[in-house]
Amino acid sequence: MSRIISAFERLRRENNRGLVAYITAGDPSPGHTVELILALEQGGADIIELGVPFSDPIADGPVIQKAGERALRAGTTFPKVLDILRNLRTRSEIPVIIFTYLNPIMRYGFARFASDAAAAGADGALLTDLNIEEAGLYLAEMQKHGLDPVFLVSQTTPDDRLRVLSRSSAGFVYLVSRAGVTGERDRVSDQARRLIERTRRVTDLPLAVGFGLSKPEHMRALAPYADAAVVGSAFMRVIEEHQDAPDLADRMCGLAARLKEGLRIPVEAEDGR
Repeated sequence: MSRIISAFERLRRENNRGLVAYITAGDPSPGHTVELILALEQGGADIIELGVPFSDPIADGPVIQKAGERALRAGTTFPKVLDILRNLRTRSEIPVIIFTYLNPIMRYGFARFASDAAAAGADGALLTDLNIEEAGLYLAEMQKHGLDPVFLVSQTTPDDRLRVLSRSSAGFVYLVSRAGVTGERDRVSDQARRLIERTRRVTDLPLAVGFGLSKPEHMRALAPYADAAVVGSAFMRVIEEHQDAPDLADRMCGLAARLKEGLRIPVEAEDGR
C-alpha cells in the first residue's frame, strides 16, 4: 500500500480531512527545503507536493512563478530535487508527490524519471500539462516503479474524460476548483462542490481540491465534501515575504496548523460527503 493511500485511510479513521501542502523545491535555496517540509509536517500537512522549478510554469500564478524563479537562480535542478527528497527520507515518511511539467520530464526520460523518483523516495507525480491520450509510456513506467500518477480534472472536463482521468489516477484525483492558474482567492468557487459530486460518481479514489485555497475558512467550506485541500501559493507567499527571517520554518508550521484546524470536521458533518 502506498504512503498516499495509507495517509487517506488514516484520515478516514480519524474522521479528518487531509492537507496537501505544495512547496517549490529549492526556494529560497535547496538547503532550506527539507527543514521547511518538516515544518509543514509538524504543522499538520499530510502530503507534500514537491514542485520542480520550471522556466515556463503555465498553470502557476505569480506567487509560485516567483518561487520557481528564486529556486532556479539558486541552482535547483531536477537531480537536486531528487537529492532533497533523499535527504527528506532520512527524517520523514510523509508522502511526497513530485509536481512538475511535461517538458523537463520528457527531456529526462519517462523511464529514468520513474526509476530515479522511486529510488529517491517519491510516492507519485503530477505532470500538469500531460495529455492523457499521450500518457501511455508514462503510466506504464509509473506502475512499474510503484508510483501513483495523479491527474487534474476541472469543471470543464466532460464526463467521459472525467472517467478516463479518474481511472488513470492513483492515490487521489486532483480537482481544480476554478478556471485559471494557481493563486490565492477570497472564496471557494461555487462550482467546486458540483465538481466533487461529479467526480465521486465515477471514482472511489480520494478527492483533493486545489487552486485558490489559502485560508482556514476555505478549509471549513470544503471539509464536509472533499477528502483533502491543496494549498500552495499561501505557503510560497510566506517564503517570499520572510525568506531571510530566522523564524521562517515556524511561520510555515503555524500556517499549516491554522489550515489543518479548518479541516477538522464534527462527526455529524460526515453525512455531507
